[in-house]
Amino acid sequence: MEYEIKKGHYSEIEGEGLKNILSEVFGEVAREGDLFASSYGALTRIESKVLDKTTLLVKTQTDPGVPGEVASETIRRFNFFLERATGFTSKQRRDRLQKKAKEGKL
Repeated sequence: MEYEIKKGHYSEIEGEGLKNILSEVFGEVAREGDLFASSYGALTRIESKVLDKTTLLVKTQTDPGVPGEVASETIRRFNFFLERATGFTSKQRRDRLQKKAKEGKL
């Protein structure tokens, strides 16, 4: 999924910034070409890369069979990662997606 990056926030994730955020939130991170990959809890794989100064690409694979507390912690960390990487809170991301949907841009 593609996420908007807050204006002026690109400097936080350029270069090794995105990798540093991923490793802070999820632990060990591998560089695979122009993307970074990791895993944590219910996320068997999370891949992320900066497409441009305004767009972050994030792909995930999940394990639906994990216990509820593992799933909850994974969701909490994933939202924390997205906030750190995009500069937008989960509420702001939701509002922006709803606005795009109403405008027919999704």
